[in-house]
Amino acid sequence: MNLDGRTALVTGASRGIGRAVALAFAGAGANVVINYVRNARAGQEVADEALRTGAPRVLLFQADVSRPEEAANLVQAGVDEFGRLDIVVNNAGITRDNLVMRMKDEDWDAVLNVNLKGAFNITRAVLRHMLKARYGRIVNISSVIGLRGNAGQANYAAAKAGLIGFTKSVAREVGSRNITVNAVAPGFILTEMTKELSQEVRDRMQAEIPLGRFGTADDVAAVVTFLGGEAAGYVTGQVIAVDGGMAI
Repeated sequence: MNLDGRTALVTGASRGIGRAVALAFAGAGANVVINYVRNARAGQEVADEALRTGAPRVLLFQADVSRPEEAANLVQAGVDEFGRLDIVVNNAGITRDNLVMRMKDEDWDAVLNVNLKGAFNITRAVLRHMLKARYGRIVNISSVIGLRGNAGQANYAAAKAGLIGFTKSVAREVGSRNITVNAVAPGFILTEMTKELSQEVRDRMQAEIPLGRFGTADDVAAVVTFLGGEAAGYVTGQVIAVDGGMAI
């Protein structure tokens, strides 16, 4: 995979899947815009590693993508710095798990605002530039939970399922301008977020995986990098599960 001359923006890139994706693009030779919300130190560590990995240039930018003005500022900063944004990965996401009958309004709203509205905010802001360039690769990080649901995660499942519908709709809108829009649906991936689950839950979920192991952030990053490159130029509107077979 060679992405020399390309620029990739990854939201929520200070840890987990976002971090792995940013470093994968860096390793392929792309300039990388690394977005974070709160942890500036973690963001700087990813930026430094991206440069060591092979990114010619890196921009570190703080923004809450759930806020339209901050999302627009993030996109504009990337364009101002590099003159273009070729690849966008909408990865920023949070969880606020609870049963529906116990879920607070603010927990529902927070998850939908970051996980779904955040992708809308970034996509809307970047499309003006991609349409003008007649080129773009947008990859939305959904989840196997958006495909099958999960008790205690109705807000997260709704956001991730909504992201799939959003992906397919935008793909139809912009395909004629050589812009592809796809979604990746990770299964049980070992990240800081999933490590907080109890061992009982982890054992139960591993038993559902035909490949018999949990995934890694690098497993997801490999697929995202493919979708962001030239080889995936005829792939759009698709949802690719990276889940070891959970969703079969």
